[in-house]
Amino acid sequence: MTPSSPSTFPCYPPEKVLWKEGTDCCTWDGVTCSMKTGHVIGLDLGCSMLYGTLHSNSTLFSLHHLQKLNLSYNDFNRSVISSSFGQFLHLTHLDLNSSNFAGQVPPEISHLSRLVSLGLSSNSGELMLEPISFNKLAQNLTQLRELYLGGVNMSLVVPSSLMNLSSSLSYLQLWRCGLKGELPDNLFRRSNLQWLDLWSNEGLTGSFPQYNLSNALSHLDLSYTRISIHLEPDSISHLKSVEKLYLSGCNFVGSNLDLLGNLTQLIELGLKDNQFALHLGGNNLHGNIPSIYSEGNSLRYLNFNGNKLKGVIPPSIINCVNLEFLDLSNNMIDDTFPSFLETLPKLKVVILRSNKLHGSLKGPTVKDAFSKLQIFDLSNNNLSGPLPTEYFNNFKAIMSVDQDMDYMRTHNLTTTYVYSVKLAWKGLEVEFSKIQIALTTLDLSCNKFTGKIPESLGKLKSLIQLNLSHNSLIGYIQPSLGNLTNLESLDLSSNLLAGRIPQQLVDLTFLQVLNLSYNHLEGPIPQGKQFNTFENGSYEGNLGLCGFPLQVKCNKGEGQQPPPSNFEKEDSMFEEGLGWKAVAMGYGCGFVFGVSIGYVVFRARKPAWFVKMVEDSAHQNAKRLRRKNAPARNGGRRH
Repeated sequence: MTPSSPSTFPCYPPEKVLWKEGTDCCTWDGVTCSMKTGHVIGLDLGCSMLYGTLHSNSTLFSLHHLQKLNLSYNDFNRSVISSSFGQFLHLTHLDLNSSNFAGQVPPEISHLSRLVSLGLSSNSGELMLEPISFNKLAQNLTQLRELYLGGVNMSLVVPSSLMNLSSSLSYLQLWRCGLKGELPDNLFRRSNLQWLDLWSNEGLTGSFPQYNLSNALSHLDLSYTRISIHLEPDSISHLKSVEKLYLSGCNFVGSNLDLLGNLTQLIELGLKDNQFALHLGGNNLHGNIPSIYSEGNSLRYLNFNGNKLKGVIPPSIINCVNLEFLDLSNNMIDDTFPSFLETLPKLKVVILRSNKLHGSLKGPTVKDAFSKLQIFDLSNNNLSGPLPTEYFNNFKAIMSVDQDMDYMRTHNLTTTYVYSVKLAWKGLEVEFSKIQIALTTLDLSCNKFTGKIPESLGKLKSLIQLNLSHNSLIGYIQPSLGNLTNLESLDLSSNLLAGRIPQQLVDLTFLQVLNLSYNHLEGPIPQGKQFNTFENGSYEGNLGLCGFPLQVKCNKGEGQQPPPSNFEKEDSMFEEGLGWKAVAMGYGCGFVFGVSIGYVVFRARKPAWFVKMVEDSAHQNAKRLRRKNAPARNGGRRH
């Protein structure tokens, strides 16, 4: 198992393991044999769709010479981890990540004294590691270099006992383990420690040391712990190797975030859900976004969502030429639209909603501005003027349909991170830990935009969500919107739109949510396909409309539609396929939409298991958000 194994994601498609009876097992998929003895020394059954209980009398446990065993990403149906694993005395790598085990981690695991890597992360949430078993593990596994225990219940384990782990340890993953009490600061000083993830251990206290830190640290996540952080020049000087730094929802004590600009290797920085205006007094920031972006930095992901940051967006962000994801939403930024962002060639996500942005969007000044943009959210600001038609013409990534089921993530790194985003969900703000590559959305709602809806919006064929509601748009609904054959949610409500609803919108066969309410629309409502599913709320506040589902019947001869646009309608490239299901659309500001969470969903139906999965995810996230400084999965989580 490589260090990045716990970072990989549920397998799609699953591995096809071919074992043919009567042939040499050493030729079978996933089987490795010793060249000298012929014994089976390696077995890789990760992502093999295994299901059921792994009993202690399984023939698996007769492979006494095994050195590497991978059973990750299977479903062992919440069965216990068999004590028979302790028989593999030659084992150096054991990967049981994401395999739906439950119960107690058997103390016999500590018999595997040759283990170099042990993975138990992301199981059922019911896997427990008691103090006795942990102490035996720490005492006997003296060669251990990688330990992945994310999501394992260790609430009874004393944090100080972590110091008993092997001095060779380089990877330690302990996110959401229920750890409580003071963490020894010497843990940060271990000379071999490269990866430390303590995310979401809310009862974990202690202090981040200001000196003698490990120079080897490349990944540090202290998000949603109670560990005090006081960044000083000396402490920063020992973090020169840090590529990923996550300090969301942390306890900052007078830290000077400008010092983070000295981290020249930094690729991802997570600082969301903090209250910098409260904690950064006296360090010349005065509640502004830190201007810490020096030339030559490698930053790809920047998320300040949900703070109390004021002032303007620092132009030094222009130095982040590798930036792909920018989320400054839910702050108090008082600025015009940061047009300098158009110079960032790799930018895919721009979320600036719920600030105090004002003025108009003047359009691009460079070639290929925002050409890779897929998510553009400026909702709930005070922006005015016409819609940015020239920007729309540059949205090349939204013009082509992408059916890629993978997720937005960093690439070409020793560890892989997938980007996350916080969206509105049924009136609640919920964070989704993954963004599929094919997700595209344009949300300019709740501003003061004027003028007509540009015909060129019909070129953005891969759009899944479009929200222009709560502005002062005039004219008619463009028939070219009928070309947006991927569209699942359309909100044009609370504008000054007039004329008839274009018959072309009936061709939006994936459209699940439609809101045209509170405009000046008139004439018959188109019938057929998805339009037969929409209710009165989609059309209320338009006194001139008639036909189903309204009670007002149309007069004869009212069925004629306005002439078609001269915009050439292209054939849809997207037939029956895979993608998301929009769940709901709010009638206020901001988009309310759902995102696929890594499962395959056919558009033709909404399976009950998917609905339950999404509801459970929303419920769990909403419950966390109701707590003050609630832990929410920060950018770039692994699972």
